[in-house]
Amino acid sequence: MSDGPAKSGEMDFKWHLSSDDPEIATTEMEFSLMRTFESFGRWQVECLIAASGLTMSGPENALLHIIRMNDRAKSIKELARLTNRDDIPNIQYSLRKMLSEGLISKQGTSRTGVTYEATEKGREITDFYASIRRRLLVEKIDDIPDFVERMQEVSRTLNILSGIYEEAARVAATHRR
Repeated sequence: MSDGPAKSGEMDFKWHLSSDDPEIATTEMEFSLMRTFESFGRWQVECLIAASGLTMSGPENALLHIIRMNDRAKSIKELARLTNRDDIPNIQYSLRKMLSEGLISKQGTSRTGVTYEATEKGREITDFYASIRRRLLVEKIDDIPDFVERMQEVSRTLNILSGIYEEAARVAATHRR
């Protein structure tokens, strides 16, 4: 990337968030991540509607599948940790929606510890979701050369970036005025 103005026909990637090569690469990755996140959310919503007729947000759909993960009940604290979320009231709201739809059940008390697990209806819907996902998504991406290895590397990189962003957020919150 040159430091001068873009020549006719060249792309100019410099602006207030990206003035040098590392910033340009980071900004381009962030834009890709934002677009992917939004596309993924739309996909989750549409796939769940196809599987069940239910309209829930992408994050709510994710919570349902995480509750179902390993067919083991999970607490709100576990759900928050597994999704890297700290908006407990929003998680509680989503859980109430899923309870009212009969997708999950609640066990325990505040004294003994409350956990949530998928009901038979929740398992049927998540199984059907998985079959739609397999047919419409996984079969298409499976043809990408070296897909498994590439996704493993993407996952490692995103997990590293998650930690870096988390630390940067802590520093910014600690030292803001």
